[in-house]
Amino acid sequence: MTFVPILLLILFFCAIVGLLIAKAKGHKIPVTVIFTLGFFALCMAGIVTFIKNGENYDAYLYQHWQPIAPDKIQPLVAQGYIVVVDIQADWCLPCQANKANVWHREPMVNTLAADNIVLMRGDLTYPDPVVESYLASQQAQGTPFNKIYGPANPQGIALPKQLDISDVYKVLSVMN
Repeated sequence: MTFVPILLLILFFCAIVGLLIAKAKGHKIPVTVIFTLGFFALCMAGIVTFIKNGENYDAYLYQHWQPIAPDKIQPLVAQGYIVVVDIQADWCLPCQANKANVWHREPMVNTLAADNIVLMRGDLTYPDPVVESYLASQQAQGTPFNKIYGPANPQGIALPKQLDISDVYKVLSVMN
């Protein structure tokens, strides 16, 4: 299946090289045609890179997020668990970006599947007093809000609103 995009990418680059050679030999070839083909080649390269990434983009379906239970966080941490909290909403664009770029990525899904990690998610798509109370206790202003608690830091470490996988890995590495 990935053969077709790679073949198209090769054809685009061959066409661009052919047009550049023809232009160098004096043929009247508009520069806009060469730039347009170059743009399409870049787009195709992006598609090929995306396809070749090799991730299972459905891996997140196997994650087990529990509804947030603020009163259970500290007892779990006391038992040696790492608790990952994600407060999000369907209407929150940064939340959706965090899901796509971090929480739903296969390497992150595999990391969070560890036996000592508990996932808790709060959803503010609709008003929820438990989630709102938790956010108020954290002095947080809306969504997205992400925090990781662990034995090494029972009070937790809040993550940036715009997440990167490296942010989560860095905090997880200091939690045990």
